[in-house]
Amino acid sequence: MIRFMQPWWLLTLLPVLALAAGYAWRQRHRRAYAMRFTNVALLRTVAPKGLGWRRHAAATAFLLALLALATGMARPAVDTREPLERATVMLAIDVSLSMQADDVAPNRLEAAQEAAKQFVGELPASYNLGLVSFAKSANVLVPPTKDRDAVTTAIDGLTLAESTATGEAVFTCLEAIRSVPADGATDIPPARIVLLSDGYRTAGRSVEEAAAAAQAANVPVSTIAFGTDAGQVDINGQPQRVPVDRLALAELAETTDGYFYEAASVSELKQVYQDMGSSIGFRTEPREITQWYAGVALLLALCAGGLSLLWTSRML
Repeated sequence: MIRFMQPWWLLTLLPVLALAAGYAWRQRHRRAYAMRFTNVALLRTVAPKGLGWRRHAAATAFLLALLALATGMARPAVDTREPLERATVMLAIDVSLSMQADDVAPNRLEAAQEAAKQFVGELPASYNLGLVSFAKSANVLVPPTKDRDAVTTAIDGLTLAESTATGEAVFTCLEAIRSVPADGATDIPPARIVLLSDGYRTAGRSVEEAAAAAQAANVPVSTIAFGTDAGQVDINGQPQRVPVDRLALAELAETTDGYFYEAASVSELKQVYQDMGSSIGFRTEPREITQWYAGVALLLALCAGGLSLLWTSRML
């Protein structure tokens, strides 16, 4: 079915139709004048043999060219079904104050940002990717998308805040995964969560609740721990130790069939999604066919000019 992306341009058909009506009226007027000439035998001797239907061919082709051109101005389009990969990976990055500890160079947050950007660069372009940051609460910074630049920009813009809501980060990622459009598919999209943190939840729902929810949704959570047991930060002028909670992060990964890393290389991180599988939906997209109308208009205009030159020695 053809639809028009800028239908107001169809108004340009009105002057073309008016021109066609004027041509028809003119031809009828000429025939009426000929009928008033009563001496038909004399008319045949003085007038050359007529072109008959051919004298209308060039004008008809020209009018059709104008109709095609005017219709093309409205940007006609047809609906097409485009396959769409629904597989989704969510990145969750800890931005709590403990992530400013410099026991990992240059500091935990910057190391996590670098690891996240490397992961973004390696993830297959067909997969959806989203970003969640978490401190006292968890927030979706980038919903699942194929726009890698948007995710990278958001990673670079992360800022620190108080508290660590690790469990909330997992729940927020699960909500984002459920928001991926079905696009005609009947199953939930295959998904993975990659959580980068230094551990020790201090706010929100527990890590155990989050692990149970991820397990029920069949979404593995892979965790990457940043920092050492000797980590320390200054908060309000007071030095505070911020050791890494490896145990909680490892248990979260193990419970959900994910992977736990302390210093993950890019090749190791490929394990996160290499067995994820695929889920194809179909999205209806308009495909513009203006070029076809323009092409038909050009051919008709050439025909009009050629026929007119052939039969009347005039362009039109």
